Amino acid sequence: MIRHFLQFRDLSRDELTHLFERTCWIKQQFKAYQQYWPLTDRTLVMIFEKASTRTRLSFEAGMQQLGGSAIYLNTRDSQLGRGEPVEDAAQVISRMSDIVMIRTFEQEIIERFAANSRVPVINGLTNEYHPCQILADIYTFIEHRGPIQGKTVAWIGDSNNVCNTWLQAAEVLDFNVHVSTPPGYEVEQERAGLYGHAHYEEFADPMEAARGADLVTTDVWTSMGFEAENEERMRDFADWQVDADMMRVATRDAVFMHCLPAHRGEEVAAEVIDGPQSVVWDEAENRLHVQKALMEYLLLGKVSQ
Repeated sequence: MIRHFLQFRDLSRDELTHLFERTCWIKQQFKAYQQYWPLTDRTLVMIFEKASTRTRLSFEAGMQQLGGSAIYLNTRDSQLGRGEPVEDAAQVISRMSDIVMIRTFEQEIIERFAANSRVPVINGLTNEYHPCQILADIYTFIEHRGPIQGKTVAWIGDSNNVCNTWLQAAEVLDFNVHVSTPPGYEVEQERAGLYGHAHYEEFADPMEAARGADLVTTDVWTSMGFEAENEERMRDFADWQVDADMMRVATRDAVFMHCLPAHRGEEVAAEVIDGPQSVVWDEAENRLHVQKALMEYLLLGKVSQ
């Protein structure tokens, strides 16, 4: 059966545990310059409708490091940009490749593509979700602090696709998320794909959301597609910057994460993102390793070394 990874809850806790174990092993091989090519002669097609640095680099380099090849398609340079139905594109592309990653706007687009694909499809980002980012974030937390089960993550800022995915991950992996957004930017449960409130709590005061947290994280105030709202968002989010005072009310060994790119002086103070509690560079690198484990799993199933 073809497995897709379109939102975080598409994988079970057991599958995610396996994925994180494989990420650790694959990363160790990479650091030791040990060749590991389980995907020789396999082809990844990457379809981009939104701009990217980390997503393209991590998937393209990752597939090559696993022995396969990656092909970049931009919708502006393909028939998708001229109105070819998503369903037709999925039929053709999936007959010529082994796995597809899509970075696009509405979740509906990737769902339609996957429904007509003969190969696994991975969500590289949609307006609703960013599951590969949260895979990397959780693996980074495990790497630095151990199991995330029972821990508290503080999300400060916009209830965007990254926030939605943290909330899904909390339900699957049994941890808690404290969310603090300005008025008018609160979590939309249906859009986030949540089953209930058991694993998250909303706070009007961002300092209270961060209090006692094991991980504090945020994202830019103006995500792609919302540029027209930038001036309004700068005003609305002015009190939602993660700064040193906020990190001080978290636990002593709390870490700071950001999916990048970051705007120092807006959603995060420079002293935090560049400070000793920040693990953003490990977090960014781990996109590479966790996505290699994901592609291995979707194509080969559970592999053990």
